[in-house]
Amino acid sequence: MNATAQLAPYAEPMKTSPKPPAPIDPDRAWEQLVARQAGAPFFYAVLTTGVFCRPDCRSRRPLRQNVRFFATTAEAAAAGFRPCQRCKPTRPSTDLMARARAYLEAHADRTVPLAELARVTGLSPFTVQRLFKQAMGASPLQYQRALRAAGLRSALKTGSSVTDAIYNAGFNSSSRAYEGAQLGMTPARFASGGRGERIGYAAAPSPFGWMIVGATSRGICWLSLAADERQAVSSLRDEFPEAELHADTSLAGYVDAALQSVREGSDLAHSRKLDGALDLRGTVFQLRVWQALRHIPRGETRSYSQLARELGEPNATRAVARACATNRVAVLVPCHRVVGAAGSLTGYRWGVERKRQLLEAERDVG
Repeated sequence: MNATAQLAPYAEPMKTSPKPPAPIDPDRAWEQLVARQAGAPFFYAVLTTGVFCRPDCRSRRPLRQNVRFFATTAEAAAAGFRPCQRCKPTRPSTDLMARARAYLEAHADRTVPLAELARVTGLSPFTVQRLFKQAMGASPLQYQRALRAAGLRSALKTGSSVTDAIYNAGFNSSSRAYEGAQLGMTPARFASGGRGERIGYAAAPSPFGWMIVGATSRGICWLSLAADERQAVSSLRDEFPEAELHADTSLAGYVDAALQSVREGSDLAHSRKLDGALDLRGTVFQLRVWQALRHIPRGETRSYSQLARELGEPNATRAVARACATNRVAVLVPCHRVVGAAGSLTGYRWGVERKRQLLEAERDVG
């Protein structure tokens, strides 16, 4: 299979018996209600008003003895309570997706079926699947695999044995890790800097410097910008120091697709030339940041603090900046659209001047 082959289809979910959702701890739930914690896994109802709310509802705090907790909106409604008109708990929202995400992260050691995630959010399986993918850029199953992959990558890079890393990350076999870890190569090869892996690449000049695309047999693992061809190839070598690199002219079309995405405003992730053959290989938080970057309209920018607030993590400005700095796929994940609080162009992995050129090109097209 050559370097332009598509990513292997996602494997079937692991055949494990799902655990029922954990019962609500009233004392813990009350603490989360007092803190108005968005995404907490419950709804609360107030006996004196007959309404039920989200945990972060801004209405007056009720007395503890008048509060009842429910896992879903359906349970609250069945108990005779009506939805609050202020926080609108029955309306699908980013809070529900935050709850879904938190639940998946809390149960990263196993596959959470859609039916279970639906019970947690109070939505239908179809709706939770659709809304989650809209919010996160990945299905719940793909997100779960990204969680396990992040654990696997972290363990491999800190020196754990491949076997220990695989099982500690939640994979029940080495084959599952190979299929679902989204490393772009086997776990052992990733741990050794790509040793034994063949990575094809194509580089070409562009208005923004030399652009290089690298790909394994499972998809694109690198898209970078550099001052010249030598530096472009060196960037790939630095990322995979033990891999066997070879020029592959069949990848040139991917370079063209990347340039077209800037010139014409097309979405590189959905380009027919790429057709899904992408492997971002990020941590869970990086995936969230990168997905948020793709939602910034072309020609516009956001500050790091704005992006952190949009993610529901207002104190994570530095973590957002680190995620931007470690982006491996220039243009596809437009980290050039993030600027300093005062609008300054701050740092950029591929150079501040190149960042300015990309923004100007997008504004000219937009």
